[in-house]
Amino acid sequence: MSYAAYLEEAQRLVAGKAEWKGLTAEAVARMRLQNRFKTGLDIARYTASIMRRDMAAYDKDPSKYTQSLGCWHGFIAQQKVISLKKHFGTTDRRYLYLSGWMVAALRSEFGPLPDQSMHEKTSVPALVEELYTFLRQADARELGMLFREIDKARAAGDRVLEQQLVLAVDSHQTHVVPIIADIDAGFGNAEATYLLAKKMIEAGACALQIENQVSDEKQCGHQDGKVTIPHEEFVAKIRACRYAFLELGIDNGIIVARTDSLGAGLTKQIAFSAREGDIGDLYNSFLDCDDVTGQQPTNGDVLITRGSRVLRPKRLRSNLFQFREGTGADRCVLDCINALNNGADLLWIETEKPHIEQIASMMDRIKEVIPNAKLVYNNSPSFNWTLNFRQQVFDAWEIAGKDVSSFDRSRLMSEQYDDSDLAREADERIRTFQRDASQRAGIFHHLITLPTYHTAALSTDNLAKEYFGEQGMLGYVANVQRKEIRQGIACVKHQNMAGSDLGDDHKEYFAGEAALKAGGAHNTMNQFAA
Repeated sequence: MSYAAYLEEAQRLVAGKAEWKGLTAEAVARMRLQNRFKTGLDIARYTASIMRRDMAAYDKDPSKYTQSLGCWHGFIAQQKVISLKKHFGTTDRRYLYLSGWMVAALRSEFGPLPDQSMHEKTSVPALVEELYTFLRQADARELGMLFREIDKARAAGDRVLEQQLVLAVDSHQTHVVPIIADIDAGFGNAEATYLLAKKMIEAGACALQIENQVSDEKQCGHQDGKVTIPHEEFVAKIRACRYAFLELGIDNGIIVARTDSLGAGLTKQIAFSAREGDIGDLYNSFLDCDDVTGQQPTNGDVLITRGSRVLRPKRLRSNLFQFREGTGADRCVLDCINALNNGADLLWIETEKPHIEQIASMMDRIKEVIPNAKLVYNNSPSFNWTLNFRQQVFDAWEIAGKDVSSFDRSRLMSEQYDDSDLAREADERIRTFQRDASQRAGIFHHLITLPTYHTAALSTDNLAKEYFGEQGMLGYVANVQRKEIRQGIACVKHQNMAGSDLGDDHKEYFAGEAALKAGGAHNTMNQFAA
């Protein structure tokens, strides 16, 4: 609806209530425009449509991949989206990622925790709600500033400017963007997964990312000791997420099925198999087994048959079973195909390094079965990007017969190589990694899981070094405030960012001329008007 339509509707409503003294139709219209999304389900429905549209666009043109950054606080998410609108004029194909790692490390009442699903599961939907609270406030703030400009144009009698500003309101793009939210391994069984999924969707999440690790043995994707579950158990959790979406009326919700099989050498249990070649039998075929055909079983043996052979899977003291080495990629391919065949919409393959051909080698096999398979890929801070790509260039040069004798492959991270042709080529490969991987390896969405964890640490370190050192107050002014002013960072007017102008508008709506407003001549925020 347009500003005029909202105003017309509000005029009819207010005119019919003589007892609503002091209410103005324009205030009602403005407040409704500033609160476009009334519930989290409104957000989930709207953002799911955006993701579905983007997925279809990517199928036609792989250059139209999408991106996100992980955000651990509503303010961080808000500033990211404000920055996108400022620099690019649009939020198109840009999302947010909610990282379970950052929830565990930064948002748990226990304090910092490893990424092992030990944090309160309620903190995940709470963060989804917080992210959208801050994004909705960004909408209200931006529209509020436009409304103030409309009032100024009216007071000045500038009808042309007023109409331009009204058009800006009508074409306003919301800060509300899709969130891909990490539900870990579901925090329990399928019922627990369903209950948590509902809470996340009700908070606004349109896309849930769930992994095939054991819930009570879950590990960060880039650490050792990962344990996977049989396919039927994972499919039950995918199904639980879909039921949650459908129950809440989000028929187009997105499920991202993540496989950790590439780095997982253990399984929770032997899969149930009813017949040779079924999904349980295929899962079990990767187990590391000893052939004990014709031998007498010993105490505690767990045995399976494969054709006429009797096999003893290798079982650890932890009662976990071991996969054969070198089967990770094959298991990933099977995981992905089965997940897509059972209701998942997107895939996530957790790798140990950012290598396009490694990713593509698995996606090529998946696409032979499901041609429109698409990947969400973790451009992880757990990778040493500089070292990885310098080593990739080193290896490519060596294969091509180029002289690499001046480089020590194990020490390529060293600053001594920063000005070399090898380093420059590696940096160019990093720069184009997302574009190239989307074209070659079917990556629809690129995300960095925990970038703002690192940026907060880096910026705080730099500020502490300068402020508590010789620079003193200049350490803050020169490196923070002056840059905020010159780069047009919205929160340099932190009172405005926190809602003081919105509050003044509301005070005027509620109390009229009796309103005691904060934004007067003596407000120090006026120093930043220029």
